[in-house]
Amino acid sequence: MLYLARKTHFSAAHFYRIDQWSEEENKKVFGPCSNPSGHGHNYTLEVMVKGKIDKKSGIVVNITDVDKVVQSFVEKELDGKFLNKENPYFKEKIPTTENIVTYLWESLDGKFANCKLHKIRLHENDFLYSEKEENSMVRLTRKYHFSAAHRLHSEQLSDEENLSIFGKCNNPYGHGHNYYLEVTVSGNPDPVTGMIANIADVDRIVHQEVIQKFDHKHLNLDTEEFKHLNPTSENVAIVIWDLLSPKLPNLYKIGLYETEKNYFEYYGPEKE
Repeated sequence: MLYLARKTHFSAAHFYRIDQWSEEENKKVFGPCSNPSGHGHNYTLEVMVKGKIDKKSGIVVNITDVDKVVQSFVEKELDGKFLNKENPYFKEKIPTTENIVTYLWESLDGKFANCKLHKIRLHENDFLYSEKEENSMVRLTRKYHFSAAHRLHSEQLSDEENLSIFGKCNNPYGHGHNYYLEVTVSGNPDPVTGMIANIADVDRIVHQEVIQKFDHKHLNLDTEEFKHLNPTSENVAIVIWDLLSPKLPNLYKIGLYETEKNYFEYYGPEKE
């Protein structure tokens, strides 16, 4: 089985509001997204299909055929639209990123010849995206940034072993990174709000539990979590999971970029 993905873009406006709620309730739950005049995004849509390779042509499917299906649908139903007012689906459901990716899955599934829809990922902006796969709940990912220094040094190894394994990263004074953290939650969108989790709540929890503790800190010297634990990015990802999972019961994954080249994922102890 082979998998191939194609990107497309569209622009749309929307708002998050429930007519039966008061203005105060809408602002409390949806914040500035409740503005009845609406706001908009430049969305990036990634559609991944899967199938078996044709031995004669050497391809699974002609990518232009995938483009025709996706782009014709997007141009007709989403691009340049005010979703709440112009798309029947979103007259009934709030056009959250989670609901839009569900709508896309339901609309595109079964529409491709000689291949099958595998995954849809929708970026609302550079720091927020939602995705769905077959027989899976919707996932929502929020991206954060913090800067920190660390020294890779294990108390369970000799100085010679540490230097041999970690090289320049074993520098006694440490070194630093711009870390990018992805926090992914999963679930079924709430039938009323259209959300898996309130982003404002996720932001607050991540800021309190992670950013305030680690940002502009030397992990070995300034944090309790890494006082006796080697702050490799593997361990940082696990520690962040342990800090967030009690506060985010639908936590699905931690993704951590140490550099543009080094990326780490952790799905929690139950998936080990």
